[in-house]
Amino acid sequence: MRILAKDVVAMLVDYQSKLVPAMEQKDSLLRNSLKLIKGLQVLHIPMVVTQQYTKGLGETIQEIKNILDTKTQYYEKITFSSMEEESIKAAVAEYEKKILLVCGIEAHVCVLQTVIDAIETGYQVIVVKDCISSRNLNDMETALIRMQQEGALITTSESILFELTRQAGDEIFKQILKLVK
Repeated sequence: MRILAKDVVAMLVDYQSKLVPAMEQKDSLLRNSLKLIKGLQVLHIPMVVTQQYTKGLGETIQEIKNILDTKTQYYEKITFSSMEEESIKAAVAEYEKKILLVCGIEAHVCVLQTVIDAIETGYQVIVVKDCISSRNLNDMETALIRMQQEGALITTSESILFELTRQAGDEIFKQILKLVK
């Protein structure tokens, strides 16, 4: 299955100020996630941003807020699955895309449950492996296996950005190339 930019909406799950510092390999998680988000912007992929219990876990981290459009809406949730929160489910559906690209934390809780519910809703789900994490790597690795068993495709930030770009030589390719180098 080829993944085409015109078919994709992305979901950024819970990159929050009290969660990100506790993640395994948080520096590479942040570096790869910023690269992915910037690349999605170059490719004009719409993004839905979630926050789990903001009062307790904080807002989306400043590094991500700094690169998102100032009009970005941050969707509050208390359910682990983003797809169980009606406002988030509606926001994703509004884009009328068939592929949901997912990144964020924690892999074995909110990301996993979001992926399972999105698949059940009818989306083809792409999980960006180097843009998810958990406090414990074993939890993340086990969640990736489960997501794949449930039908999600697993990829990396660089791989998906080049697949969405599709060709070399144009201005979009040059911008993506700068991000991945």
